[in-house]
Order: sequence, then structure tokens, then C-alpha cells
Amino acid sequence: MSGGAWEGRPPAAAASDTTVVHLLRHGEVHNPRDVLYGRLPGYRLSEDGRMMAKAAADFLAGRDVAVLLSSPLERAMETAAPVAAEFGFDITEDERLIEPWNQFEGETFGVGSGVLRRPSAWRYLYDPFRPSWGEPYTGIAARMRAAMADAARAAAGREAVCVSHQLPIWVARRAAEQRHLWHHPGRRQCALGSVTSMTYQNGKITAISYAEPAGSGGQRHAGA
Repeated sequence: MSGGAWEGRPPAAAASDTTVVHLLRHGEVHNPRDVLYGRLPGYRLSEDGRMMAKAAADFLAGRDVAVLLSSPLERAMETAAPVAAEFGFDITEDERLIEPWNQFEGETFGVGSGVLRRPSAWRYLYDPFRPSWGEPYTGIAARMRAAMADAARAAAGREAVCVSHQLPIWVARRAAEQRHLWHHPGRRQCALGSVTSMTYQNGKITAISYAEPAGSGGQRHAGA
């Protein structure tokens, strides 16, 4: 991949062979029990999350967006709604943008949660490189790559928005940058409401940019 990652607004698609696909992470979720909610239904945006979604729509306003895809989960669809309103078209659900499955959905999982003291959990924690507790990184990368490529083809010469989740977006970026897919979760550059933009030229990703329209923070929320 030529070029590289930079902060701020990506270049607009300026020629027929240049297309931009924006990966928008959903906003903050109402999660008072602080569980790893994963693909569980019923987890919707908080009030701050709705503000983040509106900030993302404002960030994208004025761009030549032609396609809007979203993970089918409520928090993603709610984040896509202000974008749909901004550009005046419907949201198309795409299962390939969904949160990865995880063995610990519905549980409090993290430092101090006590999970490492439970022998029943140990069989899921033996391989952080796959990872052994959930959907393999290679599978996430493959479905995201396919969804992004389809979005780029549908928006050819223009721009597309794909609303997804932290881990799929980060794995997609690492794959595009030809880096190892395994990583430290605390080092993901993919804040709530952030926009990771992939510039395609002649069907290949040539540059990546990243922006946080709602400001930095919100990195520690579970199941995002």
C-alpha cells in the first residue's frame, strides 16, 4: 500500500478511479452493568452516543456519499441513522460488518473481573493470536475486506460509509496496512464515533486516514 495513515479529513474522491470507504464506529452504548455485550440484542446508544452519531454525520456532510451500509446491531443502525438523514437515503444492513462473536458475551470481562480465576474460562484463553475465545482475526479481516470492496464498487468514483464496531474496523485497518492481525486491545486507534477512511484507486487501498469527530476518549467500553 502506498501512502500511509494520517489524522484528519481524508481527501475526497476526485477521479472516477478513486473511491473512499469510511468505516464509522458506532457511538457510546447504554451499558450500566458494563458487560461484554457483543452480538446480544437490546444494547442501544446512550445520550452521548447519539451525540457522537450526529457529530459523525456532521463530519461527513458535504462529501459525495453514495452508499450507506451498517452492521445489523441496534447501536450501529442508530449511529447510521443521522448519516442516512444527512444524505437522504436508506440504510442497507450488511451482516459482514457485525461485531465478532465472543465466548464471554453477557459477562463482565476484564482486569479485576475474576474471570482468570475460573477454570471453566481457561479453555478459551490459550491462544491470543487466533484468538481462542472468539471469531478468528483472519475471518473478521476476510468479511470486512469483502464488505468494503463491495461498498467501493457500489460507490465507484464517489464515497461509501460502513457502520461497524471497534474490532472489525481495527482488524480491517491492520490487514490493509499488512500488519499482524493479533494486537493489544488497549492500543486500538478506533474511538467511539471515529471514522477510519480507506482510499481506493483502481480497486486497491492506497491510503488510510483516521478522525474522531466527537473528540477522543471512550476506548474502554465493553463489547463495542
